[in-house]
Amino acid sequence: MIDFENRSDFDFDVSVLNEIYEYLTDKDIELILTTDEEIRKLNKLYRNIDKPTDVLSFPLENLPDMPLGSIVISIDTAKEAAEKFGHSLNDEIKLLFIHALLHLLGYDHETDNGEMRQKEKEIIEKFNLPKSLIIRNN
Repeated sequence: MIDFENRSDFDFDVSVLNEIYEYLTDKDIELILTTDEEIRKLNKLYRNIDKPTDVLSFPLENLPDMPLGSIVISIDTAKEAAEKFGHSLNDEIKLLFIHALLHLLGYDHETDNGEMRQKEKEIIEKFNLPKSLIIRNN
C-alpha cells in the first residue's frame, strides 16, 4: 500500500502509481508530495546539501511486516523538469517514484555497475513512460 500525504497544492491522484508500485513490491511505502522549501530542509538535514532536489528516499531496515521506507517528491522541481523535458507532471512524478522506489529496494546507481539504470530503463519501457530519466542520468 502507498500511504500518501500531499503537502503541496497540486491535486495528485496517487492511484496512477499503483501499477508501478505493484510491479516492484508488495511492501508498504510512504509517499509525500511537498514543496521545494520543505525538501530543501530535508536535503540539508539528511544529506548536508542546502538546496532543493527532485526526490529523496529514506529506506527503513528490511524487516518482515515493516514498510520499505519513505519517498519525498518536490512538486516544484518536478514541474520544472516536466516542462524542461516536455512531458506531463504526472509522468515526471512516475519517473521520480520509480527512481526512489528502486533506492528503497536496495539499488544504488552511485555504487553499482549500472544495474539500477538498467532496471529503470526496463520499467520506463514497460510502462511507456518518457525516456528523460534515462537520458538525464547517463
